[in-house]
Amino acid sequence: VEDCWDALVWLSRQPDVDPNRIAIGGESAGGGLAAALAILARERGEVQPCFQVLSYPMLDDRSSDRDDIDPSTLRLWGTTSNRLGWDSYLGGRRPEELSAWAVPGRCEDLTGLPSAWVGVGTNDLFHDEDLDYACRLREAGSDAELMVVEGAYHGFDLERWAPVAKAYRRAQIDALVTAWNR
Repeated sequence: VEDCWDALVWLSRQPDVDPNRIAIGGESAGGGLAAALAILARERGEVQPCFQVLSYPMLDDRSSDRDDIDPSTLRLWGTTSNRLGWDSYLGGRRPEELSAWAVPGRCEDLTGLPSAWVGVGTNDLFHDEDLDYACRLREAGSDAELMVVEGAYHGFDLERWAPVAKAYRRAQIDALVTAWNR
Protein backbone atom coordinates (compact mmCIF):
# COMPACT_ATOMS: atom_id res chain seq x y z
CA VAL A 1 0.00 0.00 0.00
CA GLU A 2 2.97 2.34 0.52
CA ASP A 3 3.90 1.83 -3.15
CA CYS A 4 0.31 2.71 -4.08
CA TRP A 5 0.55 5.81 -1.90
CA ASP A 6 3.79 6.90 -3.58
CA ALA A 7 2.16 6.48 -7.01
CA LEU A 8 -0.92 8.45 -5.92
CA VAL A 9 1.17 11.34 -4.59
CA TRP A 10 3.33 11.33 -7.73
CA LEU A 11 0.24 11.38 -9.96
CA SER A 12 -1.38 14.19 -7.99
CA ARG A 13 1.69 16.38 -8.55
CA GLN A 14 1.72 16.07 -12.32
CA PRO A 15 1.01 19.42 -14.00
CA ASP A 16 -1.71 18.05 -16.27
CA VAL A 17 -3.59 16.16 -13.51
CA ASP A 18 -6.38 17.62 -11.41
CA PRO A 19 -5.63 16.16 -7.95
CA ASN A 20 -9.31 16.53 -7.01
CA ARG A 21 -10.43 14.19 -9.80
CA ILE A 22 -8.27 11.11 -9.20
CA ALA A 23 -10.12 7.82 -8.95
CA ILE A 24 -8.49 4.68 -7.61
CA GLY A 25 -9.49 1.08 -8.10
CA GLY A 26 -8.58 -2.51 -8.63
CA GLU A 27 -9.75 -6.09 -8.84
CA SER A 28 -9.39 -8.74 -6.14
CA ALA A 29 -6.21 -8.01 -4.15
CA GLY A 30 -5.88 -4.81 -6.18
CA GLY A 31 -9.34 -3.79 -5.02
CA GLY A 32 -8.26 -4.42 -1.46
CA LEU A 33 -5.19 -2.26 -2.00
CA ALA A 34 -7.38 0.50 -3.47
CA ALA A 35 -9.64 0.38 -0.40
CA ALA A 36 -6.58 0.45 1.86
CA LEU A 37 -5.19 3.38 -0.13
CA ALA A 38 -8.42 5.33 0.37
CA ILE A 39 -8.13 4.82 4.14
CA LEU A 40 -4.44 5.74 4.12
CA ALA A 41 -5.12 8.86 2.03
CA ARG A 42 -7.82 9.96 4.47
CA GLU A 43 -5.40 9.55 7.37
CA ARG A 44 -2.49 11.34 5.71
CA GLY A 45 -4.65 14.11 4.26
CA GLU A 46 -2.28 15.09 1.47
CA VAL A 47 -4.20 13.66 -1.50
CA GLN A 48 -7.81 12.53 -1.39
CA PRO A 49 -9.11 10.37 -4.26
CA CYS A 50 -12.57 11.35 -5.47
CA PHE A 51 -13.80 7.81 -6.15
CA GLN A 52 -13.04 4.11 -5.64
CA VAL A 53 -13.78 1.27 -8.07
CA LEU A 54 -13.60 -1.96 -6.06
CA SER A 55 -14.14 -5.05 -8.18
CA TYR A 56 -14.59 -8.16 -6.03
CA PRO A 57 -12.09 -6.68 -3.59
CA MET A 58 -10.12 -8.78 -1.13
CA LEU A 59 -10.91 -6.84 2.03
CA ASP A 60 -10.94 -9.12 5.05
CA ASP A 61 -8.53 -11.88 6.03
CA ARG A 62 -11.22 -13.58 8.12
CA SER A 63 -12.91 -14.93 4.99
CA SER A 64 -10.07 -17.47 4.78
CA ASP A 65 -11.34 -19.12 7.95
CA ARG A 66 -14.94 -19.56 6.88
CA ASP A 67 -16.22 -23.11 6.92
CA ASP A 68 -19.82 -22.30 5.99
CA ILE A 69 -19.11 -21.99 2.25
CA ASP A 70 -19.47 -24.87 -0.16
CA PRO A 71 -16.08 -24.90 -1.96
CA SER A 72 -17.69 -26.42 -5.06
CA THR A 73 -19.43 -23.07 -5.68
CA LEU A 74 -16.10 -21.21 -5.86
CA ARG A 75 -13.89 -20.95 -8.93
CA LEU A 76 -10.40 -19.52 -9.28
CA TRP A 77 -10.10 -18.42 -5.63
CA GLY A 78 -11.01 -20.30 -2.47
CA THR A 79 -10.14 -20.28 1.20
CA THR A 80 -6.75 -22.00 0.77
CA SER A 81 -5.59 -19.50 -1.86
CA ASN A 82 -6.99 -16.69 0.22
CA ARG A 83 -5.09 -17.75 3.34
CA LEU A 84 -1.85 -17.93 1.34
CA GLY A 85 -2.54 -14.48 -0.11
CA TRP A 86 -3.25 -12.87 3.25
CA ASP A 87 -0.34 -14.59 4.97
CA SER A 88 1.98 -13.38 2.21
CA TYR A 89 0.61 -9.83 2.36
CA LEU A 90 0.65 -9.57 6.15
CA GLY A 91 4.13 -11.10 6.41
CA GLY A 92 3.37 -13.17 9.48
CA ARG A 93 1.94 -10.25 11.44
CA ARG A 94 -1.52 -10.37 12.93
CA PRO A 95 -3.99 -7.82 11.51
CA GLU A 96 -4.57 -6.37 14.99
CA GLU A 97 -0.89 -5.40 15.11
CA LEU A 98 -1.08 -3.39 11.89
CA SER A 99 -2.40 0.00 10.84
CA ALA A 100 -6.10 0.50 10.14
CA TRP A 101 -5.52 0.39 6.41
CA ALA A 102 -3.69 -2.95 6.36
CA VAL A 103 -6.94 -4.95 6.28
CA PRO A 104 -9.74 -2.63 5.10
CA GLY A 105 -12.49 -5.01 6.25
CA ARG A 106 -11.23 -4.67 9.82
CA CYS A 107 -11.07 -0.86 9.73
CA GLU A 108 -13.70 0.35 12.18
CA ASP A 109 -13.94 3.95 10.99
CA LEU A 110 -14.92 4.39 7.35
CA THR A 111 -16.00 8.02 7.66
CA GLY A 112 -14.56 10.51 5.22
CA LEU A 113 -13.80 7.97 2.51
CA PRO A 114 -14.54 8.71 -1.14
CA SER A 115 -17.64 7.41 -2.88
CA ALA A 116 -17.29 3.89 -4.24
CA TRP A 117 -18.56 1.40 -6.75
CA VAL A 118 -18.33 -2.16 -5.39
CA GLY A 119 -19.00 -5.19 -7.58
CA VAL A 120 -19.00 -8.88 -6.67
CA GLY A 121 -20.62 -12.14 -7.70
CA THR A 122 -22.81 -14.36 -5.54
CA ASN A 123 -20.38 -17.28 -5.95
CA ASP A 124 -17.31 -15.31 -4.90
CA LEU A 125 -15.56 -15.97 -1.60
CA PHE A 126 -15.54 -12.20 -1.08
CA HIS A 127 -19.31 -11.78 -1.56
CA ASP A 128 -20.24 -11.28 2.09
CA GLU A 129 -17.27 -9.10 3.02
CA ASP A 130 -17.82 -6.89 -0.02
CA LEU A 131 -21.52 -6.41 0.77
CA ASP A 132 -20.63 -5.63 4.36
CA TYR A 133 -17.99 -3.10 3.31
CA ALA A 134 -20.36 -1.32 0.90
CA CYS A 135 -23.03 -1.14 3.62
CA ARG A 136 -20.50 0.18 6.13
CA LEU A 137 -19.35 2.83 3.66
CA ARG A 138 -22.96 3.96 3.29
CA GLU A 139 -23.48 4.00 7.04
CA ALA A 140 -20.34 6.13 7.37
CA GLY A 141 -21.73 8.69 4.92
CA SER A 142 -20.06 7.69 1.65
CA ASP A 143 -22.07 7.08 -1.47
CA ALA A 144 -21.46 3.40 -2.25
CA GLU A 145 -23.04 1.78 -5.29
CA LEU A 146 -23.19 -2.00 -5.07
CA MET A 147 -23.49 -4.39 -8.02
CA VAL A 148 -24.08 -8.04 -7.17
CA VAL A 149 -23.92 -10.44 -10.12
CA GLU A 150 -26.01 -13.57 -9.63
CA GLY A 151 -24.02 -16.77 -10.11
CA ALA A 152 -20.75 -14.98 -10.86
CA TYR A 153 -17.50 -16.36 -9.46
CA HIS A 154 -14.24 -14.62 -8.62
CA GLY A 155 -12.70 -13.21 -11.78
CA PHE A 156 -15.75 -13.98 -13.94
CA ASP A 157 -15.21 -10.81 -15.96
CA LEU A 158 -11.93 -12.18 -17.34
CA GLU A 159 -14.22 -13.81 -19.91
CA ARG A 160 -14.59 -10.38 -21.50
CA TRP A 161 -16.69 -11.65 -24.41
CA ALA A 162 -19.51 -12.79 -22.08
CA PRO A 163 -22.52 -10.42 -21.93
CA VAL A 164 -22.44 -10.43 -18.12
CA ALA A 165 -18.79 -9.38 -18.14
CA LYS A 166 -19.52 -6.61 -20.64
CA ALA A 167 -22.38 -5.32 -18.48
CA TYR A 168 -20.16 -5.44 -15.39
CA ARG A 169 -17.40 -3.44 -17.11
CA ARG A 170 -19.97 -0.96 -18.47
CA ALA A 171 -21.32 -0.40 -14.92
CA GLN A 172 -17.79 0.41 -13.70
CA ILE A 173 -17.22 2.88 -16.52
CA ASP A 174 -20.59 4.54 -15.99
CA ALA A 175 -19.85 4.93 -12.27
CA LEU A 176 -16.48 6.54 -13.06
CA VAL A 177 -18.01 8.93 -15.57
CA THR A 178 -20.67 9.93 -13.04
CA ALA A 179 -18.04 10.48 -10.35
CA TRP A 180 -15.88 12.64 -12.60
CA ASN A 181 -18.85 14.74 -13.69
CA ARG A 182 -20.09 15.61 -10.20
